[in-house]
Amino acid sequence: MTRRELDAAGVTDPLLRAAYSQCRQLNARHGKTYFLATRLMPVERRCAVHALYGFARWADDIVDDLDSGQPPEQRDRLLQLLESDLMQGLRTGRSNEPVVKAVADTAERFAIDPQLFADFMASMRSDLSVTDYPTHAHLRAYMHGSAAVIGLQMLPVLGTVVPREEAAPHAAALGEAFQLTNFLRDVGEDLDRGRVYLPADLLAAHGVDRPLLEWSRRTGHRDPRIRAALIAAEAVIRGVYREAEPGIGMLDPRTRPCIRTAYILYKGILDAIAADDYSVLHRRSVVPRRRRARTAAAGVARILAARVRPRTPSPPPTVRAMAGSEGSDR
Repeated sequence: MTRRELDAAGVTDPLLRAAYSQCRQLNARHGKTYFLATRLMPVERRCAVHALYGFARWADDIVDDLDSGQPPEQRDRLLQLLESDLMQGLRTGRSNEPVVKAVADTAERFAIDPQLFADFMASMRSDLSVTDYPTHAHLRAYMHGSAAVIGLQMLPVLGTVVPREEAAPHAAALGEAFQLTNFLRDVGEDLDRGRVYLPADLLAAHGVDRPLLEWSRRTGHRDPRIRAALIAAEAVIRGVYREAEPGIGMLDPRTRPCIRTAYILYKGILDAIAADDYSVLHRRSVVPRRRRARTAAAGVARILAARVRPRTPSPPPTVRAMAGSEGSDR
């Protein structure tokens, strides 16, 4: 976390400043798309965004840490300990764990409903035992905790120009759209973890099942049935983006450029998947760096246009630096 961001947010306690900085590092390491967009947020709100996303990525790391060799039971215990520490932190505002300390401080500053965090942890635990979803309805129930609540946590930080409950469904849909995009992009990697997030009924409608996916992943061979199923999944995801899009105009004008940029970049991943001819079982599709740079530049322009009485702000981050952020977007 930069000193400027921490000062603007009014974070003065040295331990809390270090905690927020750790969250920023998590976000930067794992999510180049949203980390890039976050740099378009008003400077005083960036700490909160990094705390929310840093915590989510940290919990996700516990679930997906296959390299440690820890069995699901051990990872479940770690998640339970994390949730216990989180709930205590949300009640008291204190924690010895830096990431929890930062997210608890953010929740208090922005009056974020603690139930949203409980729902998130429930979905994280389900990832240790649930390996596929029979229908989109089952998947969406999971995504309420894993993705929709992230959008709802973000709303108080972003601010709205309408009653918050009016913007909430769109914020939830945007969280789902982002995660569904990751699911489509990461079909091969998730299969390596033993998971299939694409609903079984959608796959079956095109003659696809887990063994066929595993065969394609293992051999590198392609199958037209898989391609058809992936195209159908893409169409579903684009529909969720349409549900989410009206909510961007309901946000505080100062935060819209950040979310608009994230919206464009994530939809760009779908374009990249299509340009790669839906080869997600064999390689990861990425938005070209030049396109990310153009999108970031457009976001900066929207920020400048939204300033009614510009103060003499520091120059925005250079497009080249922003476009070069690295991470995995999980």
